[in-house]
Amino acid sequence: MERMLVVVFDNEKKAYEGASALKQLGREGSFSIYAGAVVVKHADGTVSVKEFDDSGPIGTLTGTAVGSLIGVLGGPVGLAIGAASGLALGALYDADDIRVGEDFLDDVSKSLTPNKVAIIAEIDEEWTTPVDTRMEALGGVVFRRALWEVREKISNEESAAMKADLEQLKGEISKAHADRKAKLQKKIGELEAKIDAQQKKTIQRREAFEARQMAKKDVLKKNAAAAGRALKQLAKTPV
Repeated sequence: MERMLVVVFDNEKKAYEGASALKQLGREGSFSIYAGAVVVKHADGTVSVKEFDDSGPIGTLTGTAVGSLIGVLGGPVGLAIGAASGLALGALYDADDIRVGEDFLDDVSKSLTPNKVAIIAEIDEEWTTPVDTRMEALGGVVFRRALWEVREKISNEESAAMKADLEQLKGEISKAHADRKAKLQKKIGELEAKIDAQQKKTIQRREAFEARQMAKKDVLKKNAAAAGRALKQLAKTPV
């Protein structure tokens, strides 16, 4: 099951130990990591970000559920901060990409207080024990939530609503007086631009989603191979 995983630690040392442990679990085939970062909440409420999975097949947090969650946790001040990894939090945030409920966001926000550090990752796991056991041993507080599907239906409905408004404006302009026509024409131009921008955004989101799905398949194949090798090695180990 695809999930959002957040593990909150008291300091960076423990967080990086946790990140290393997660990578090891991934190599063992216990679960798969698709995208992730270590997030530092500073005393002044600002946020710094460092990728711990920057060599993975996803390659970037932009457009991912992880990136969007980081943008939310950064808050109005944190969004303006340049990330340590070279990412800008403002560029990461897109509400449609978060894919978790507000209660989850609230729980994580309450736990990630100033001077604490969190691992945020998009993962695929069949059972929670391996991650929880390792993270809790390091003093981490674990939060997880299943990710819902990309909400393309909502985007289509919003686009249809704007197109309906556009048709109404075009109908009005044929009946309007000259001074009113100019204002209506301006509104029509603005609405057409919004529709075009949303359609492009929907296409980009769909393409990014499909690319991530292909990359995730590669991760799962790699992890399956690793798990198979580990089982073969275990079978050869003398009792």
